[in-house]
Amino acid sequence: MQPVSRSRTRMLVVSALFAALIAASAFVALPVGEVPFTLQTLLVVLAALVLPPAASAGAVGIYVLAGAVGVPVFAGARAGLAVLFGPTGGFLFGFTAGAWLGSAVRIALKGHVASPVADVAAILTVLGVTYLLGWMQLSLVTGMGGAQALAVGVLPFVLFDALKGAGAALVAGALRRAQLV
Repeated sequence: MQPVSRSRTRMLVVSALFAALIAASAFVALPVGEVPFTLQTLLVVLAALVLPPAASAGAVGIYVLAGAVGVPVFAGARAGLAVLFGPTGGFLFGFTAGAWLGSAVRIALKGHVASPVADVAAILTVLGVTYLLGWMQLSLVTGMGGAQALAVGVLPFVLFDALKGAGAALVAGALRRAQLV
């Protein structure tokens, strides 16, 4: 058995830290109908901006798995499979897929465009995937039509999520300059 390298150990620790931060951010929740307003998006986007794809998806995946097995880490201190397969579960699945894909987009673009452009592309990818999966599940589970699910589960959050994405980009830039990631 080979020893785990320092860089791999560091990445595992950082991923676990992100999972804990995402869980903590879920407790900052304001009810907005079926889908609460939380700070989770900020941390999910930040993970995509500073971690490689597997680590960013792993961080979000650890958070989702903890909630799935009963740790009350979802918005409103909820947990369990009923949340994952309920109206808001698609957003949680979207966080995981979006973190991986957003990070992959950022890395793919990083050598070809300025870092801020790559960051914006990553942010839009994370949000787009999250909205798509969340919108689909919200519509399916609640029986809402597509337009109603969009009006309830996506549109009220676009401005706030864009602001959280911008905040994540600023924090990511500061972390990079400090060489913390």
